[in-house]
Amino acid sequence: MADWVIQQGLDGTEVADLLEGYCERLIGLGVPLFRLHIALRAYHPEIGGLGFNWVRDASVGRDQFAHTATPVAQWVQSPLYHLLESDCAELRERLCDHPAPSRFPFLEDLRARGATDYLAAKITFTKRTGSLAVDPNDPPEGFLISWATDAPAGFSDADLAVLRDATPPLALALKTSSSRQMAHDLLATYLGQDVGNRVLSGDIRRGSCEVINAVICCFDLQGFTKLAERLPGPQIIDLLNDYFDVAVSVIEAHGGQVLKFMGDGLLAIFNLDADKDAAAKAVAAAARLRDDISALSAARTARGAATTGFHLGLHAGDVLYGNVGGPNRLDFTVIGPAVNTAARITAMSNMVDEHMVLSAPVADAVRPLRDDIVSLGQYKLRGVAARQELFTLVQDRDT
Repeated sequence: MADWVIQQGLDGTEVADLLEGYCERLIGLGVPLFRLHIALRAYHPEIGGLGFNWVRDASVGRDQFAHTATPVAQWVQSPLYHLLESDCAELRERLCDHPAPSRFPFLEDLRARGATDYLAAKITFTKRTGSLAVDPNDPPEGFLISWATDAPAGFSDADLAVLRDATPPLALALKTSSSRQMAHDLLATYLGQDVGNRVLSGDIRRGSCEVINAVICCFDLQGFTKLAERLPGPQIIDLLNDYFDVAVSVIEAHGGQVLKFMGDGLLAIFNLDADKDAAAKAVAAAARLRDDISALSAARTARGAATTGFHLGLHAGDVLYGNVGGPNRLDFTVIGPAVNTAARITAMSNMVDEHMVLSAPVADAVRPLRDDIVSLGQYKLRGVAARQELFTLVQDRDT
């Protein structure tokens, strides 16, 4: 049993498959297992925890639990919550011996489904000294595990010995899996999906870059400096999050990658080498952003919150995509003249009095597909030798 579980951890077996095999082997060892539950903390901006449930004669189910400002009653009243805040490593309740209702509503539900005995344990992946009690709403890295049986006499002493002996190798396998998932989620959150995958796969050497052809998107909020001067900090954060929520959602929905946030702005790319329609998708994203930000501003006005506009610039060209920075502090980003031009084009928004400004390479790529591309004339961009023809999208003529 232990050898098999450890090998699954080394092989990187998915948690659901690992638990399926683990439960089958427990039954093979004579443990009358009816139900298994695993709860893991998730290191994710929206998901607070993951739950895996195995029930005899059914496949492993997976649940996600969102972060909440206050813990939900079902969680607070659960045996696992009580176990976390107690100074105990285990919690057991023999349902077959106590006809009186359990103090935990969940165990009454298990009893109604035929359960006769319940055992739960908490495992942490870091060495602890002193009390075993932890904050149930901010637990350390580790997991909770519970087993239930429907055998008439509950778990025997031999069953409990098997469960306890099988837990350390399972913990090791789950630590391997959860650490990899944690790294994946954190890198995707802070770096983006593609860059996160590249970094996790070992693309981490300074100077390692590749040339790609891409549409560069520069986005920033209008008049943010003045807003920051007059609004309290929490309101500024709320405003930034609302507008970035729209911008990131739209960009990613159209195949773009957000590479970084820079104060009140962001830098994103649409990879033309990976998607021949990337230019069309970038322009479609710009048009959708205009509409969605307008809707967001109307909603914020209705609730008395501050609003702002935006500037967006799109330019296409070859860029260096990879690692730049100091020896021990790197940034995975895009650099090159095309990126500088995109920034200059975005800065022209105020001069041409348009929220969105497109360069000629982007406009030329999408004009056969759209009838809302309009020239703004030719302009001298700071740091760019030749005058550049700039374009925008006409409102209400999107195709």
